[in-house]
Amino acid sequence: MSWGELVGAALLGAERRRPPGGSVEALLDAAAVETVRRRAGLRPAAAAPRPEPAPRDPRPPLPPAAARRLSLLLADRPGAGGGRRGTAPDLAELLPQWLAAAGAHGYRAPAEQLPALLDAARARTDLRAGALALGGPRALWLARLNPDWRFALRGRSGRGPGPPAEGAGTADGGAVRRLWEEGLFAERSALLLSLRRRDPAAARELLAGTWAAERAEDRLMFLDSLREGLSPADEEFLERALADRSRNVRATAAELLSALPSSALAARMAARARSCVALDRTGRPDRLVVEAPYECDPGMRRDGVVPGAPPGHGERSWWLVQVVEAAPLGTWPEHLGGRTPAQITALPVADDWEADLHAAWARAAVRLRDTAWARALLRRPSAPMAAAPGDPAKLLALLPARERARWAAEFIAAHGLSEAFRVLGVCAVPWAGPLGRAVVDALEIARDAGSYPWSFSGVLGLAERCLDPGEADRLAPLAAVPDEPEDGSPGAGGYWAEAFQRLVATLRLRATMLAELEPPGDGGPAQGRAAAEHA
Repeated sequence: MSWGELVGAALLGAERRRPPGGSVEALLDAAAVETVRRRAGLRPAAAAPRPEPAPRDPRPPLPPAAARRLSLLLADRPGAGGGRRGTAPDLAELLPQWLAAAGAHGYRAPAEQLPALLDAARARTDLRAGALALGGPRALWLARLNPDWRFALRGRSGRGPGPPAEGAGTADGGAVRRLWEEGLFAERSALLLSLRRRDPAAARELLAGTWAAERAEDRLMFLDSLREGLSPADEEFLERALADRSRNVRATAAELLSALPSSALAARMAARARSCVALDRTGRPDRLVVEAPYECDPGMRRDGVVPGAPPGHGERSWWLVQVVEAAPLGTWPEHLGGRTPAQITALPVADDWEADLHAAWARAAVRLRDTAWARALLRRPSAPMAAAPGDPAKLLALLPARERARWAAEFIAAHGLSEAFRVLGVCAVPWAGPLGRAVVDALEIARDAGSYPWSFSGVLGLAERCLDPGEADRLAPLAAVPDEPEDGSPGAGGYWAEAFQRLVATLRLRATMLAELEPPGDGGPAQGRAAAEHA
């Protein structure tokens, strides 16, 4: 029997296909003989070329204690087990911070730890930037030898599936064109983004050359790469994309054009917005009046206004929000009597249009990263979260770090921890002293109220990663089991003690980790604080 017949007999079973000799033993004997014959008949192939040596990495190695710490962090597996975590720190959650701190010192990873580092980065996208920075050129060299680490080559220089090296001259133009025309989507996307960063015009021309032949979903993703280095030079290409047959492509093109205050689309939207919003001319010049569009005409649709309103929105209010959001924010001070953003947002709005109008301004402020408008729309920290339009956390993220921390501390002092997670997630790490104290005070209040700590697990997790490590000694008394109030949840005090013990242990471990990264003979504390702030 041939090899294929032997395999068929083995798969179908001896009762369905009679093997040679009539027994299973005979089938196995025949397979063994055929296996030896097949191996003996192989012709030796030419040896594969030996890989080139790994490039030299001139950066200093990790201090021995820090190298041992990296091994422990990489050996930890997140998500092992359920329920309470006990009092031990969660090492997996500390790894991103450790990588950032090590990167701030300019170290390189030990060669023997590169495989584990690349495996960890493959499993967690939040580790990739830090892991590849620490791994350096040797991590990229190693990634070319293992398809599982292909992610490391996307957008990187060197051989393999990544784009040509940054700074490559025109001699590499053929390689760029070949990769663009023949590469996989991920390779083409990485190439376009890399080229966009160093030569925006060349990237735009490359995309324009194949634009008509691209699939709609690919056009959308490629168009999104133009956010990098967006400039008035992109306007002509984006204007043509407004006529694209894909609605999503048209919408993205309109969004990008609205981010260019000097574009023709921005001017058209500004004219529409001014016709919708004005000062009251009937005797109340300190009030805004709104006249929302009565139809979504073809010009509005071409400029990205979606005619169909989502559930819960009226058509006219939906059109108004889109028009005002796309208008440059610089439109309003001149149109409304030279008022500042704070003065404009303080004006009353007639006929219950305030929520829609402020929501549109909030979305525009986030998209254009306008700090003055974000500050004006955010309201005072004493106001409830719902009072701010749009997403208050996104508005808060636009403020300077110190102002952000101060606002968050006042918000938590006024409202407790019910919505603190959204606010804390945009604050710089480590938290400033007043913010850290406000969080700890709110946690202590929650503990004294007798509730279980599980409702605050998100805030506790953030505190472990974001509190200043120097706060550990001040927090140590909270790790004792408190007296439980009569109306408290049974056993809640023990759970809170465990949570605070874990918090203190994590802060002390973070302090030790930062100290281990200090080069021998350095000043220590000052540089440790600098590394912590960078992390």
